[in-house]
Amino acid sequence: MSLTTFSVPAPRSSLMVRRRIATYFVGGVEQIPGLVDALARHGGLVHDLSVDVRDGVRESTMTCALLVEEAEVEALLERLRELPAVVSSELV
Repeated sequence: MSLTTFSVPAPRSSLMVRRRIATYFVGGVEQIPGLVDALARHGGLVHDLSVDVRDGVRESTMTCALLVEEAEVEALLERLRELPAVVSSELV
């Protein structure tokens, strides 16, 4: 009689981490809805969202703290960077 064993990996819970993200963009106030929509589509919980738009300054800044799965952080940054108005998006 032979014994057959199967290895079934246990489901892993994804660890949610809090990350602070800074996104630099051009186009002023009109670009804010698209940036916030990109965060909302990602599905993470957004905390402490702030936007700094100044008259006469080319680039504006959006910063937020985001509760997101660790494996999804880089994908979110890439999604933000693909937006036409975004100059850069990075962890701070």
